[in-house]
Amino acid sequence: MSYLETLFSLKGKVALLTGGAGVLAGAIARGLGRAGACLVLTDISPLEERLAELQAEGLEACGYRMDVLNRAEIEAVAQRVRQEVGPVSILINLAGGNMPEATVGPERSFFDLPLEALEKVVALNLFGGAILPSQVFARQMVEVGEGVIINVSSMAAFRPLTRVVGYAAAKAAVSNFTQWLAVHLAQEYSPKIRVNAIAPGFFLTQQNRYLLLDEQGNLTPRGRAIIEHTPMGRFGDPEDLIGTVIWLASPASAFVTGVVVPIDGGFNAYAGV
Repeated sequence: MSYLETLFSLKGKVALLTGGAGVLAGAIARGLGRAGACLVLTDISPLEERLAELQAEGLEACGYRMDVLNRAEIEAVAQRVRQEVGPVSILINLAGGNMPEATVGPERSFFDLPLEALEKVVALNLFGGAILPSQVFARQMVEVGEGVIINVSSMAAFRPLTRVVGYAAAKAAVSNFTQWLAVHLAQEYSPKIRVNAIAPGFFLTQQNRYLLLDEQGNLTPRGRAIIEHTPMGRFGDPEDLIGTVIWLASPASAFVTGVVVPIDGGFNAYAGV
């Protein structure tokens, strides 16, 4: 392989993605697979279509049903993956999302947000979206002395966004946990176990589409405000995440841990004037 191929190669690595049925996960998995990783996708949603797409491209991929909020289920999948594929080298925590019931809007004030909805959003994004899978799969990394964990934070962690109170709080906690875990694993177990996060800007997904587009597919006032505040003038494409994730997962970032990388078209850098 050439120098660059070696620097960014994931050959021989087992990369496990939670939330594997999602659109962003599909793009990231494809990129990791093309970089040489053996792909393991997990989700509570069906994975057959996603796996067929990846396998049709000649990529090595398999899938397991896994609820990221069920510790016993995560541990069972971890054991199966280790036996059937090999120890997990790269963990990409992509499970997460928001829900309308935890979002302030014309039909629901902050004072009326139900605790149950807020708890679900925080649990999904923080506990299921970062902590529980890391607890289970990092054990395999500790045993071999190296590994990579990549969490998914958000622009809402840098600057709390209006309306998404539960989601913003959860993602701020994900960023904090990313830094904490990076220090803990490096100091207590191995400096070759690295933990970082990406913070995507605004990508159209099923979770946020209702906030950014109206029923006719036109920008909502919130969607227009986002585009106006994004110097690159567009929403992100799933493929925009691939390069950063490969960099964080590969030897190219061997001295990088505890960082949260914005992938946002300049949104976080723009003060509006």
